[in-house]
Amino acid sequence: MYLPSTPKEKGTMEKHRMLIHNHQQIPRFARHCCLILFSLLFISSATAQPFDYADALSKSLLYFESQRSGRLPYNQRVSWRDHSGLTDGLEQGVDLVGGYYDAGDHVKFGLPMAFTVTMLSWGVIEFRDQIVNGGELEHALEAIKWGTDYFIKAHASPNVLWAEVGDGDTDHYCWQRPEDMTTSRRAYKIDENNPGSDLAGETAAAMAAASIVFKKTNPHYSHLLLHHAQELFEFGDKYRGKYDGSVGVVKSYYASVSGFMDELLWAALWLYEATDKEDYFKYVINKAHCFGGIGWAISEFSWDVKYAGLQVLASKLLLKAKLQHEAHVLKQYRSKAEYYLCSCLNKNNASNDNIERTPGGLLYVRQWNNMQYVSTAVFLLTVYSDFLHDSNEHLRCPSRPVDREEILSFAKSQVDYILGSNPMNMSYLVGYGSKYPTRVHHRGASIVSYRENKGFIGCTQGYDNWYGRGEPNPNVLVGALVGGPDCQDNFMDQRDNYMQTEACTYNTAPLVGVFARLLQLEESHDQERVASF
Repeated sequence: MYLPSTPKEKGTMEKHRMLIHNHQQIPRFARHCCLILFSLLFISSATAQPFDYADALSKSLLYFESQRSGRLPYNQRVSWRDHSGLTDGLEQGVDLVGGYYDAGDHVKFGLPMAFTVTMLSWGVIEFRDQIVNGGELEHALEAIKWGTDYFIKAHASPNVLWAEVGDGDTDHYCWQRPEDMTTSRRAYKIDENNPGSDLAGETAAAMAAASIVFKKTNPHYSHLLLHHAQELFEFGDKYRGKYDGSVGVVKSYYASVSGFMDELLWAALWLYEATDKEDYFKYVINKAHCFGGIGWAISEFSWDVKYAGLQVLASKLLLKAKLQHEAHVLKQYRSKAEYYLCSCLNKNNASNDNIERTPGGLLYVRQWNNMQYVSTAVFLLTVYSDFLHDSNEHLRCPSRPVDREEILSFAKSQVDYILGSNPMNMSYLVGYGSKYPTRVHHRGASIVSYRENKGFIGCTQGYDNWYGRGEPNPNVLVGALVGGPDCQDNFMDQRDNYMQTEACTYNTAPLVGVFARLLQLEESHDQERVASF
């Protein structure tokens, strides 16, 4: 659940969005090192507070199984969940069974679900080898496919996309397990008469990115995803409009404050990545100015605002520019990408052009679910660091150039904060380490498992008997990244503190690839330490 449109929050967000501007583990050493060598290495690395990124990677992917809607597969690992939402779409005569619940409730919101899949796919594209090394590629592909299988169903015809199942208002009256749902499962769609270019664009981006992921291992499925992505982009581009103008029930939860132009550019760029077709490349170039791609320098990357991600991805295309005009536009994309990255690193000249930090050093964008902005920032910083390594360049910030090692080091510091290196000494990735949130704002996790007790639990019964309990949740929502601490690094582990204790799929999704990259980094450092003795 994300509520961007409460009166107080909405005014703040509109200003922010368009501003120009512990389970710790000793590193893996060779098994046959002598005890003295082991002790020396441990002492030398103690101050670095090494974390088990392999464990974090595994747990982050487990989270998506907790969020599954529909009929669960035989290899479902999260045993406290069971089948749910098996009649979704029935009322409208369409099969909408499957997909993901976005957070701690049971609405299937199309826009954040699509962004989740885009980020999971981008993570695999950038860090596939590292995810393989971590032994988690199969689970990463399963997480992506659970989303894209649903999008195939939701894209019922070329100009129809089902945008949402259920609605937040009725859903929030109930505190129930998904297996007991009695709330409305009405579905809402966009079409020619009710456009939603932002939703169509993000879903196209997700399916195009996923088509790249499956291109070698499942070429038929990859082709199918690409076909849907191309149709969705054409639909969104031809019938332009914001989806929250067509699907009014979403306005209080996932309103499209940034509009649809960023998603259309984003979709076109991912389609170019997937097809190498010049038409998509020209779209990104020709629409760059009028759609804000090279106009907005923004210090946020999220399910709503795609500009920073678009700009980073476009920066990597400079070598493909054939004409001077194309190179000029791509350099402007890169300039805006570097504004965002420098704002994360506190390297822009004006203080209001940099993202604020808590006293403990965490990037802080806003009060509600701040960790979503941290995870996306960490992802873009990590991707750009590797890009600079490949191109043998530096990040050009106004205060001074920044090398790739410094960028990656800062990204790592943010991840380590998430995993427990913070004033609360708490991991904000649930289930990781010895201390983590135990009262996550999540209906299914906070009520006894359906597999343990199949007795029906109604709307008010859930609130009366489970919501207000002081005890930890009976089910651990492993791998969930909660909203996180406030601007002073304070965190209250209370179920009703949803600004801090609710987790969302798009919080965890960007971290999957980053955990794999940091695992590779840590292992290479371990090898260097061993070699130096």
